[in-house]
Amino acid sequence: MSDLTRTPESLLRRIELTVIRQLDGLLHGDYHSLFRGVGMDLADLREYQYHDDVRHIDWNVTARMETPYVREYYEERDLNAWFLLDLSSSEDFGSGEVTKRSQAAEAVAVLASVLSRHSNRVGALFYGSNVDTVIPAGNGRRHVLQILHRMMARQKGVQSETTRLHDLLQTAAQVMKRRSLVFVVSDFITQPGWEKPLALLGQRHDIVALRLYDPLEMELPDLGLLTIQDAETAEQLLVDTHDRGFRSRFAAAVTRREDELHAAFDYAGVDVLELSTEDSVLDALLRFSDLRKGRSRLHAGRTLPPHLER
Repeated sequence: MSDLTRTPESLLRRIELTVIRQLDGLLHGDYHSLFRGVGMDLADLREYQYHDDVRHIDWNVTARMETPYVREYYEERDLNAWFLLDLSSSEDFGSGEVTKRSQAAEAVAVLASVLSRHSNRVGALFYGSNVDTVIPAGNGRRHVLQILHRMMARQKGVQSETTRLHDLLQTAAQVMKRRSLVFVVSDFITQPGWEKPLALLGQRHDIVALRLYDPLEMELPDLGLLTIQDAETAEQLLVDTHDRGFRSRFAAAVTRREDELHAAFDYAGVDVLELSTEDSVLDALLRFSDLRKGRSRLHAGRTLPPHLER
């Protein structure tokens, strides 16, 4: 059932009684590896080792010593976390009862609750057709409810142009003064040009791209004649899904977009959590836990993939 038809209080209460309770047991002892502190106090310099985060390379020392050196930091006991929320029109799509926006609300509720329960501070930026809301970082259950209230009370938008995700990322870079854990929550249906701002944001912050999608966006079934509408621009088009050639072209376009999207994530050097409208948020968080524990940042800082070299 879509939680956008419920109140933020009932959504949070249900999550606390089910998802959070299970996560507390499953993540016990793994919390700091999942949401580790991102302190700024320099502790030491040492030679680069396999699996080190390349964002911590000290380029001045590296140039002098002619071998890579990385900075080590004292870890802070708490951290700031920010949710960069794409709430543009395409997020209102869902082929079943759950939309991408309602799935985003549940994911934010879970992540913000887990973080707040450990005395961390969470904040949020909302993007509709532009960045229109900034909720400063705070902690506690009441603050999590404030984010959910503002998120779930928003009306469905009608856009005449596509999303500009790079505007959200550039604004976030100006707002977030302290090094933070950042969740970019979006379907990444957007104008090009967001890869470089995301990579720049990742030089200072620990970024997780929480990518939302609906199964119907990945595979088009044979349903005969259909009128489809662009969720961003409201442009409509009549298509024949019974046509094998059309479905084949659709599948090829999906494959090409997925390849380009993940090449862009690789270039930016960010962790990616894929979340379908049919997914269990609990299962997605457990995948996220595995991803964080086994993550490698060796791909960060490489050259742009060919389709981005413009």
